Amino acid sequence: MAHVPLNEQPKGAIPRLAAEYTKRRFGQMVEPTEAAAHHSGVLFAMGALETSVQKGWKKLDPTMRWLAIQVTSMRVGCSWCVDYGYYEGMNQGIDPEKVRAVGRWRTSDLFDERERVVLEYAETATGSPAEVSEELAARVRSHFSDAEFVELAGWVALENFRSRFNAGLGLKSQGFSDRCDIPEATAGGPVA
Repeated sequence: MAHVPLNEQPKGAIPRLAAEYTKRRFGQMVEPTEAAAHHSGVLFAMGALETSVQKGWKKLDPTMRWLAIQVTSMRVGCSWCVDYGYYEGMNQGIDPEKVRAVGRWRTSDLFDERERVVLEYAETATGSPAEVSEELAARVRSHFSDAEFVELAGWVALENFRSRFNAGLGLKSQGFSDRCDIPEATAGGPVA
């Protein structure tokens, strides 16, 4: 149960606009918006940040971005973010096997060296304290430009903000992953 009442029909210009946008984007009201609607300043700042990110953060490959976001939300333990991230990965063309395996990336053979360094960096930068070694930073730089590295750090930081906001308010999964189509079995056998 959320730690604040969820406001399905918010009052005030900013919360109402956020509710309309949320319904268009997600097809329903989402709990992070319902919770943030109690404070127009927080809601406005979050919306401004998300809008800026959508328009200006385009350097990092979308699969690398998704991997960093998903493993970050898993590390923080935000069930809302993990649930939505699974849905997003399945619907954005990420390999379904990778979507299912991201939580066990260290033992999976599905991820290449570039993906592994993103996953390791995201986990490490999410730690408290965030102690990214020179060795890890060098491995990130061997695969990514400076702009991509900065954006990767931005995505990890942004997802920490999102996940900690949601988890801190007791927001839980809304069942987005339940709406994912299960890919059909291939000639090689059933899909895991």
